[in-house]
Amino acid sequence: MSDQGLTVRIAPSVGSFDRAEWNALGGNDNPFVSHEFLTAMEDSGSVGPGTGWEPAPIVITDDAGKLLAAMPSYAKGHSQGEYVFDHAWADAWHRAGGRYYPKLQIAAPFTPATGPRLLLSDPALAPHLLKGAEAVCLQNTMSSAHATFVEPAQLPLFEEAGWLPRADIQFHWFNRDYASFDDFLAALSSRKRKDLRKERSSAVEGLTIQHFTGADITEAHWDAFWVFYQDTGARKWGQPYLTREAFSLLGERMGERIILILAYDGTQPIAGALNFAGRDALYGRYWGCTREVRFLHFELCYYQAIDIAIARGLSRVEAGAQGGHKLARGYEPVQTLSAHWIADPGFRSAVADFLKRERAGVASDQLYLGSRTPFRKGD
Repeated sequence: MSDQGLTVRIAPSVGSFDRAEWNALGGNDNPFVSHEFLTAMEDSGSVGPGTGWEPAPIVITDDAGKLLAAMPSYAKGHSQGEYVFDHAWADAWHRAGGRYYPKLQIAAPFTPATGPRLLLSDPALAPHLLKGAEAVCLQNTMSSAHATFVEPAQLPLFEEAGWLPRADIQFHWFNRDYASFDDFLAALSSRKRKDLRKERSSAVEGLTIQHFTGADITEAHWDAFWVFYQDTGARKWGQPYLTREAFSLLGERMGERIILILAYDGTQPIAGALNFAGRDALYGRYWGCTREVRFLHFELCYYQAIDIAIARGLSRVEAGAQGGHKLARGYEPVQTLSAHWIADPGFRSAVADFLKRERAGVASDQLYLGSRTPFRKGD
């Protein structure tokens, strides 16, 4: 559709756009809306035919074809790989005689990390982009559109357009100007401080921990990590979401934003964790192992991430979805946000009522969890 010289349309892929042009909209803060990350998903076959994630980026261009705004969007044939769960909505709509899939998913695929979902050269373009998403749903008989892990500053743009807000909880670590891990430990209660020291010591006994980034990450490293990732993916999701090629492409296209942590027993890698660095945050994404070592998961995914954030002067670590065990290790409860547009008015009303009650529960949970952090009280 067109409006005042603007054209809102679905593009075939993020890869159909120039890298610099796309990244000029997305900025450098968040790695997961970058051209490099999104095209790695496309070119590796992690999204596309047969995956249930069909690339459908919605964009705004001017009369000269210049890219002015975009949202990474996908036609979804299921609800896997999203981390904001709507299976109950799908079931309810199917039982009512409706067809929930396909739906439109506005997200970084397989990535429960908060970031911009409206990539804008001008904030005034947001209503046009959202109206475009609604039109795509109506024209393609999609039940709904879902923008997940929306950065808080953008949520009002969705709400002003009538989209329904939703909240959930993750656990993030915050860098309060710590000079070292010991400096962080000093902020904890005495008992927790001792517990964390014991965990770290036990986890690495007899092992060597190494970090790799940029050109130092080799295909041999990715081969080892692929084994770890497959094991975790098979247990969590039935099958891994990413293909082996995805890791090679990520390393090739954005290796300077990747920190791959591997644990070695002698010369044999036995476990690994994959992190991405943003401008102000470290994002923990995948972990796996071929041998169970007590506390090694916590060491590679949580404590090493804290070390990296302190060394790089990053303000926080986002360690992924779920995981109440993060709380005892200095990670604090934070609300994550999403926005939802439902085509059918009756179904929309039912979802709105559910979300109102759910948000109250999430807020209550956050208060309770916040009171259970390991930090010293009353200081």
